[in-house]
Amino acid sequence: MTGFVIAISALLGLLIGSFLNVVIWRVPRHESIVSPPSRCPGCEQLIRPYDNIPVLSWLILRGKCRNCKTKISARYPLVEAGTAILWGLLAWRFAGSWALPAYLVLAGGLVVLSLIDLDTQLLPTRIVQPLTVSVVLLLAIGSAVEGNMGDLTQAVLSGVAVYAIFWFTAAAFLLLRNKRGLGGGDVNLSFVLGFSLGWVSPATAYLGIFLGFLFGSVVGIGLMVFGGRKLSSQLKFGPFLALGTLVALLLGPQILRASGY
Repeated sequence: MTGFVIAISALLGLLIGSFLNVVIWRVPRHESIVSPPSRCPGCEQLIRPYDNIPVLSWLILRGKCRNCKTKISARYPLVEAGTAILWGLLAWRFAGSWALPAYLVLAGGLVVLSLIDLDTQLLPTRIVQPLTVSVVLLLAIGSAVEGNMGDLTQAVLSGVAVYAIFWFTAAAFLLLRNKRGLGGGDVNLSFVLGFSLGWVSPATAYLGIFLGFLFGSVVGIGLMVFGGRKLSSQLKFGPFLALGTLVALLLGPQILRASGY
């Protein structure tokens, strides 16, 4: 049964990944994610259904539009395949739990936010707020079905605690240096990260946030040492928060056990 759940989740992730590409492209441009149908940016021709099969169509067309041969970014199949892998791994981790739908939604949202942040250095409220509401509702339903409201309580407390940490960190940085250390989008996103991680355990919540800061610090220092970036350069932090969260969800028990917790 676990194998079936993993396979179905991965297949759905592949299909959803195609939609996530649309969201990543259109939301920063304030366009509808529903209409019009997808078109080639080069010749403006509608993309035919058989040219819109996740990953496969890109490979068959060798990364080019069928009509005008405009190159199609490799990001599209990577997002599709990456979402499929993430959903498969989360299904492996949470198979048999009613929390699985919430974590699949969370992973999809984090993929979108990470790539938009890389492109624009923004974490749009238009995505963060619906993601937060969806994850909270799905985990609340999961807690009710499983008859364990204690998990929901610790999730709420963890979310509030993580949000407070981010808010005070951002405020202190702004007060001391008159510059933003954390963007408003990072602060807004922090609650749903703390909430979703805290549903597993409060220790997992703090682990995920710690890993996010750790990954960001390592990359930031590396860019300063090897890339010539200045300390004042603002790092796009959303992808590191997403990575820390996903690593903690998938490997948190093993990491905490190895750490003696």
